[in-house]
Amino acid sequence: MTVKELLDTLWRDYVATTPQAAHIQRLLADRGEVVRNDHVALRTFGLAGMPESTGIGIAALARPFEALGWQPRERYRFDDKHLVARYWQHADPSLPKIFISELCVAELSPAAQQIIDRLVAQLPAGFAARDDLPWAGRPWRLRRAEYESLLLVSEYAAWVAAFGLRVNHFTVDVRGLATFPDLAALCAFLREHGFAMNAAGGLVKGSPAERLEQASTLADRVAVAFDDGTAEIPSCYYEFAKRYALPSGELFHGFVPTSADKIFESTDVNSPSGSRSNR
Repeated sequence: MTVKELLDTLWRDYVATTPQAAHIQRLLADRGEVVRNDHVALRTFGLAGMPESTGIGIAALARPFEALGWQPRERYRFDDKHLVARYWQHADPSLPKIFISELCVAELSPAAQQIIDRLVAQLPAGFAARDDLPWAGRPWRLRRAEYESLLLVSEYAAWVAAFGLRVNHFTVDVRGLATFPDLAALCAFLREHGFAMNAAGGLVKGSPAERLEQASTLADRVAVAFDDGTAEIPSCYYEFAKRYALPSGELFHGFVPTSADKIFESTDVNSPSGSRSNR
């Protein structure tokens, strides 16, 4: 698989559960914009004690990207959400970074751990070695009551349980947009077109002083089938990032944990940002 084929496959899988992303791209294209991606993000479970060869943690999801030239960079820790994360960067500056986070399952309640252990126990032998792991989808059966139990403990855990292994969001490189003076103007444009935005920690998170500004929509709600019925729950969202140069003149390529922590809330069922778009 080529780099282009990999990214195209991830995009198709992403927009299947995130129709707002395709809609936003069309709106930007109508203004003459050419959208470039800053980074692509994935979520997964990190299970203590599970061998790397059989686990589905960060290392497993990173393999297909590393095989195509992405190199590992900084690691991050999000204590409140019990997450660790890392990003990968390609030598080709036109390609997006890959941001992969995993839930530290051992830090959750015993009841939540039991649910996740039951889900992961359903994985067939060799599952973690699949070349399509980053878009493998949900590989386990799940009851709605299990989803709701996880939701009480960790929105992130409930999201991974419901959607499995797939892209959580793509991110527009705002520096590449020609018709918006800043990120706030882009957010205003999106609101005018009916997209609800994540306002946790402010509509625009970060600052030029931190070398990174970020904003995101709220996740689309989509119908998800559980073993005992179907429910509409938040799926994925679209992010927008504007990077600034370091004193050296080099562009900042990392992430700001305090901002990323709030971006994660774009999939929260009870978002502080208010009602979602009624498009």
